[in-house]
Amino acid sequence: MVTGVAAITNYNVDTKQENVCWSKMLECGMLERDRQTLRRRSAVLCKQLVVDEMLIQSLQADDILTESMAESIMAEQTSQKRSWRLLLLLPKRGPRAFSSFCQALQETEQQHLCDLLTQSPEKDGKETHIERFTDSSLPHPTQEGVAAKRARTHESMEFSLDADSPINTPVLPCTPEFYHSHCQQSYRMNSSPRGFALVISNVTFDPCAAADLDPRKGGEVDDEVLRKVFTELDYVVTVHRDLTAQGMRSCIENFCRRPEHRTADSCAVCLLSHGVEGAVYGTDGQLLQLDWVFEAFDNVHCPLLQNKPKMFFIQACRGDEMDCGVEQIDGPARTCSPSCEQRDAGREGQGDADSRQRGDMGRPRIKLPQRSDMICGYASLKGQRICTAAMRNTKRGSWFIQELNTALRLHARDTHLADILVQVNGRIKEREGYAPGTAHHRCKEMSEFTSSLCKDLYLFPKYQPQY
Repeated sequence: MVTGVAAITNYNVDTKQENVCWSKMLECGMLERDRQTLRRRSAVLCKQLVVDEMLIQSLQADDILTESMAESIMAEQTSQKRSWRLLLLLPKRGPRAFSSFCQALQETEQQHLCDLLTQSPEKDGKETHIERFTDSSLPHPTQEGVAAKRARTHESMEFSLDADSPINTPVLPCTPEFYHSHCQQSYRMNSSPRGFALVISNVTFDPCAAADLDPRKGGEVDDEVLRKVFTELDYVVTVHRDLTAQGMRSCIENFCRRPEHRTADSCAVCLLSHGVEGAVYGTDGQLLQLDWVFEAFDNVHCPLLQNKPKMFFIQACRGDEMDCGVEQIDGPARTCSPSCEQRDAGREGQGDADSRQRGDMGRPRIKLPQRSDMICGYASLKGQRICTAAMRNTKRGSWFIQELNTALRLHARDTHLADILVQVNGRIKEREGYAPGTAHHRCKEMSEFTSSLCKDLYLFPKYQPQY
């Protein structure tokens, strides 16, 4: 048994010896108890861990990851694969890796995962079945509308049904064969750029003028997602954040008057804010009416975009009712009533006869409806009795923008926009919030779209016809 001075002498090694020992410990890897903790929590970490550049840079700064390791992790295409690769590397990176990882989790606002890793074994054994959902700091969905005016003591957490969607996958290109087989029956879409896109994203609201409107945590994720995807679709994108209602009007008016619309084939407008049915909020708490927005782009007020498709995407609530969902009843599928078409019978040839009587010199110009060639995707549903809330994840952004981004990247190459929005509806229908013990548990959302398009709207991404 070693005691007294001998023990002290053996413990106090010089600096050189200490560095050698530290190097050997690094080669040996993580302490066994920390290794077991990571292994025990690996399933939860793979689902909930957000591996972004900030977390990786923190581990690099602490000499836990090398540059090549960081690159290999970020090269993975899904969040789960990035998490898995990191978790495979950490146990081999020495005894400091565990504590550095926990510190990085705190710095990237993932305290709930840090707490999960550092809680005592006794507590761990008792709370395994609820540990994933009890911490309010988890990414959670919030409502986009005036529901914020009601006091909220808990914001619910979202269990993402598709956390590994390839939202960063490059937009898939249209093939020349597809373009040539579909361009005749669709809107012209071969200008470069395809058009101009305007994104207005209100994230932070005036605490004095709009005290009832909470910050839209995660809203900044949405506008960046939209900027990237529309840029890849060959649009010139302008992003404005945190505008008053009047600022939004001025911004839209200036956008409508851009002379470059003359040579572009389309345009896109994205409005992200709190909202009510028919309007969205400015940061000053004042409302901008959506009907005014559509009017600004109609055939009267925006002649440079006549006969060109105009896309609108509204990420906002249309009321404060939360969709709690309904249990599906087993049984045969319900049949839909066939649609009917009303014809203006007996007048098909009248226009031609009138023009022949007048002659070409007196022929008036073709008239257009005041409003046409528009399609608008809404994050939430307008019903006859209720208008529903839109859900937004504070880490990944809103459900609607997530699904729109994924669908555009994967399917714009061979799917027209109306069918893309049908796909988005289908994905939104499948999603639900996860927040046991709160009103948001199993909350639902349903998106919808309206259209006055007169042709198929294909974006023909990354294809430029040669003349």
